[in-house]
Amino acid sequence: MKYVTEYRDAALVKRTIREIERTVTQPWVLMEICGGQTHAIVRHGLDQVLPPEIELVHGPGCPVCVTPLELVDKALAIAAQPGMIFTSYGDMLRVPGTARDLFSVRANGGDVRVVYSPLDAVKIAQANPDKEVVFFAIGFETTAPANAMSVLQAKALGLTNFSVLVSHVCVPPAMHAILGSAHNRVQGFLAAGHVCAVMGYWEYPPLAEKYRTPIVVTGFEPLDIVQGILAAARMLEAGQVGVENAYGRAVTYDGNRAAQAVIAQVFEVRDRKWRGVGMIPLSGWGLRPAFAAFDAKTRFDVGDIQPQESPLCIAGQILQGLRKPHDCPAFGVDCTPEHPLGATMVSAEGACAAYYRYGRHFANLEATHV
Repeated sequence: MKYVTEYRDAALVKRTIREIERTVTQPWVLMEICGGQTHAIVRHGLDQVLPPEIELVHGPGCPVCVTPLELVDKALAIAAQPGMIFTSYGDMLRVPGTARDLFSVRANGGDVRVVYSPLDAVKIAQANPDKEVVFFAIGFETTAPANAMSVLQAKALGLTNFSVLVSHVCVPPAMHAILGSAHNRVQGFLAAGHVCAVMGYWEYPPLAEKYRTPIVVTGFEPLDIVQGILAAARMLEAGQVGVENAYGRAVTYDGNRAAQAVIAQVFEVRDRKWRGVGMIPLSGWGLRPAFAAFDAKTRFDVGDIQPQESPLCIAGQILQGLRKPHDCPAFGVDCTPEHPLGATMVSAEGACAAYYRYGRHFANLEATHV
């Protein structure tokens, strides 16, 4: 398949890794911002065949993982209400709230449905005028255009029984928070290619300059990732600062302006809590006042939510690149995909899920992949 097969060519990947070995002369810490990239790295064993000078740490680029616990608890309370159809992407159903998850709500009689598009939720609302239909609108910039379109479509159809529970977060403010932290270890970023396909990378040069940190826009196949690492290593070794696009087949500097316009029409920038990380100023989106009627957060009064995280879970430190999943004493013991303590163990893009699925229970496993 064009643009896939050639980016999984093991010979090209190995050749690029050898070039990385020739390039690096000192240790560097790089963060891949996207959970999809994390899974690709662990699945193909890329981190185990890179030279020891390159350390990869895993960023907060998993929207399911960073959805704040209080919003998960609110979703659970809304989903359990009578006359409710609660719709969501599939990997949210196993995300633990304080005491249960959406699967538990469904098992207890709640009408919780998995959808593959927010427009599916709009269709459900059309077909069930006697029910309230809520869509759990989570995601980074990648899913925001479709979620915004569902609100526009519902308004155009005159639907009064459709609303969205919004938990949108944005990548650049999270990068600011990581790089500005007193505990930061990150010296270079692999930026999320799918986010940049929507937003472009015009937001990144000021960030790179402020923190003197190279940023490379990177794809998701093995060759994409090692080429991104090579580009970042070359910039770091040369003392260069800037932004490089290593995913030119999908990303342009300006991004998708039409998609950005739809986002701006429906959403406005807001402060946002990130699960395990805390409040990051101006790091998310909420509905504009013109679309307040579609805001499930205000439509349904579920009372005061007092969330409580597991004291064993270190997901916040993992999402900030400070620790690895196998550093957690609960990993694979008290925390498994069947009985997760945090979202990073059950999300399709979670770092803990990747380490568990591909057997990375220890830090010193031998390389067995590429």
